Amino acid sequence: MLVVGLTGGIGAGKSTAAARFGELGAVVIDVDAIGREVLAPGGRAESGVVDAFGPGILGEDGHIDRGKVAAEVFGRADRLEALEAVSHPAINTELDSRLLELAEAGEVDVVVLDMAVLTESRLGQLESGRGYTQVVVVEAPEEVRLPRLLERGLTEEQARARMASQATDDQRRAIADHVIVNDGSPEDLASAVDQVWAELTKA
Repeated sequence: MLVVGLTGGIGAGKSTAAARFGELGAVVIDVDAIGREVLAPGGRAESGVVDAFGPGILGEDGHIDRGKVAAEVFGRADRLEALEAVSHPAINTELDSRLLELAEAGEVDVVVLDMAVLTESRLGQLESGRGYTQVVVVEAPEEVRLPRLLERGLTEEQARARMASQATDDQRRAIADHVIVNDGSPEDLASAVDQVWAELTKA
């Protein structure tokens, strides 16, 4: 079973590429969604994050308010590191469990880990050896990404801040096995994903 790490900067088209990989037959695991799950009530990281950040991050229901956590860590490297020190091991534990289940079922050839912070973290790098062994990067020029983010409702200042907070294209390319440039039409992106899929699955 081949496990692929898929990443890209905000607005580059990573999620659209992930959906196409799913259409082609991959099992796609949304690692960002697991990140939300581990902070949810009863999640693997809930108590540890509350211990690290205190009751100020709790909502009226007594559970973690993700908006408060985001406000606490955005632009503050030390606080972000504190969050990741608790949440990332929890995410990897859940990932490992899901990958083991898929491997034991023996019905899946390719798993794609859709993850925003692959370059900046050790997410998906599992001690069991079940983590990703190939990296696919989706990228697009800033002048293409910015209008996409504005369409999502971000202000230009917010969009530029989000892009600046992530890894650079050069940093992503340095660890990439395959790079998809998404600066054209949706059909162009689908075609590029199809080509990478053919390379990943060739005998």
